[in-house]
Amino acid sequence: MTASASELARRLGDHAEAVCREYLSNGHRSGNYWMVGDVRNTRGRSMHVRLKGNAKGPAGRWVDEATSEFGDLLDVIRESCGLVDFRVVADEARRFLSMPLPPPHAPGARRQPAAARGSPDAARRLFAMSQPIAGTLAERYLAGRGILLSTHERALRFHPGCYYRDLVTGETQTLPALIAAVTNLDGRITGLQRTWLDPSGQSKAQTADPRRSLGHLLGNAIWLGHQPGMPVPVMAAGEGFETMASLRTVMPVLPAAAATSANHLAGLILPPGCRRLYIAADADAAGRHGIERLSQRAGESGILALVLRPQLGDFNDDLRHLGPAHLAAWLSDQLVPDDARLFLPPG
Repeated sequence: MTASASELARRLGDHAEAVCREYLSNGHRSGNYWMVGDVRNTRGRSMHVRLKGNAKGPAGRWVDEATSEFGDLLDVIRESCGLVDFRVVADEARRFLSMPLPPPHAPGARRQPAAARGSPDAARRLFAMSQPIAGTLAERYLAGRGILLSTHERALRFHPGCYYRDLVTGETQTLPALIAAVTNLDGRITGLQRTWLDPSGQSKAQTADPRRSLGHLLGNAIWLGHQPGMPVPVMAAGEGFETMASLRTVMPVLPAAAATSANHLAGLILPPGCRRLYIAADADAAGRHGIERLSQRAGESGILALVLRPQLGDFNDDLRHLGPAHLAAWLSDQLVPDDARLFLPPG
């Protein structure tokens, strides 16, 4: 008989400090609490986990004072390991507790079908098998591009051995990859983008096409800084992930969406309540159709659309070659004054 979620959480609570030492290793004990930056194991003190039950609540319950997030130790395992499916979270909890895993297929139960290649289910499974990027080649790769993002960016993961198939020769290999989730406005993963990396982490892999997407992409995006269900009065959108991540590096509180292509940018679904949209352009004209179509759709919905233009080829070129301070100054003249004061660092 398998344990229910509440029973697993209770058993984890009986070993709360050991759980914290395993999954929140960047924290430390302080009295009856384990202190850490957040549920994704960031260094800091804003989140505290109750180690022993008392009148305030059971052992294992936690609260993040900075974000108002709260939960139990199953949530800790899910977020710190970058898991999605509850079955995988429960199996990891049982492994930690040295409990027997449930039989793969209970008598009379239907076997879970394999996910169709390229489907949203395949995207969700690959994302679940990946890990947070902190301390990985993916983080090193982004830093080498000048991109410094908060550990709260939940769309990003790293897979150390992601399957790659050469579409011409049919040869296959496994390579480390940056995994970026494509989600709808409710936060559900509908697809993802894989960027295969050189094992040094200094560049993309030396393959014919080191970046590929899968799943349902139209209307959806790689969202950075967007909390599902929260209003987004001002946002930025563009084609490429690195372009939008570069803007987030200098404007870390501005929600941004990377649509992955010009056609997908044209069809991006904008969140309710959006009043102002900044569209990131490249210096070439390849994405002009996507910008024009999205601007038109935004205007029809009563949203003011403004185009942000880089000095060089794209905003990642600006970030790497001109520096974040220069990029911020360049953007300040293109933003509505209120937005410049809100989203750019004081100059």
